[in-house]
Amino acid sequence: MAFDPKPFLANVSQRPGVYRMLGADGEVLYVGKARNLKNRLTSYFVGKAQTAKTMAMVSQIENIEVTVTGSETEALLLEYNLIKRHR
Repeated sequence: MAFDPKPFLANVSQRPGVYRMLGADGEVLYVGKARNLKNRLTSYFVGKAQTAKTMAMVSQIENIEVTVTGSETEALLLEYNLIKRHR
């Protein structure tokens, strides 16, 4: 089933945090951080300024998990740890 970003993006926080894009069977496709989660995640689905590599990744998304953090610094540290864990 293809991921429908509209209902997801309607409810995403505008706070800082980390997001994990998941593919089939829950494998992590990408881990990223954002100062504003809503703006960053919307940028993947709106507009045409994406590279071919990014568009290919977005087409594989089945789910996105979000962790809101208290600050950008917390988001940076969490992103770093998640990337290390999922390599």
